[in-house]
Amino acid sequence: MRLGLLGTGNVARALAHGWEAAGHDVLLGSRQPEERTGLGLPVAGLNETAAHAEVLVNATPGTVSVELLHSIGAPALAGSLLIDVGVGLSDDFTELSHPNSSLAEQIQHAFPLTPVVKTLCTMDSTVMTAPGALDGPSTVFLSGDDAEAKRTTGRLLTDLGWPLSSQLDIGGIATARGQEHFALLFMGIAGGLGSHTFNINVVTRPRA
Repeated sequence: MRLGLLGTGNVARALAHGWEAAGHDVLLGSRQPEERTGLGLPVAGLNETAAHAEVLVNATPGTVSVELLHSIGAPALAGSLLIDVGVGLSDDFTELSHPNSSLAEQIQHAFPLTPVVKTLCTMDSTVMTAPGALDGPSTVFLSGDDAEAKRTTGRLLTDLGWPLSSQLDIGGIATARGQEHFALLFMGIAGGLGSHTFNINVVTRPRA
């Protein structure tokens, strides 16, 4: 697939390399593409990236994501799946920018013709593309209102190394709130472990 990743930071680059290795055509989108050379990945402007992509991935800071998407424009985004991995956090990582909502909900509300799926925001970029490197299985969550969009997202997660047994669909886009709010607990766990390379696993009782 042709994948456009909005952003050029650690998350965007990690995902781009992971999907490129799986055979996808990836393009990073930046407001200043001429300043983002030497990344080992192709970089273009935001509008060019959106036009290139069958699937867009928002990997920009959650505090600016909606504004950035508005700069591309609703017509250019209409009908395209947008996978949102962003989280809006304060500069000191102690407060959420959407304390009573979620970035994914804000995006879906602003762009109703663009199906949004929230995923991968409960872990560090080092885990997103290498879940098998952890000491045991773990869980990646999906939130969204469009069933086909979630199926496509699930296939792309599989390409990153997430088996279907690790993917948990938790419901509509409103459930993205729980994924994003986990960021505060994530920071606490990271502090306790002294590392960001970890994930959580949903464990249930054995079936009878």
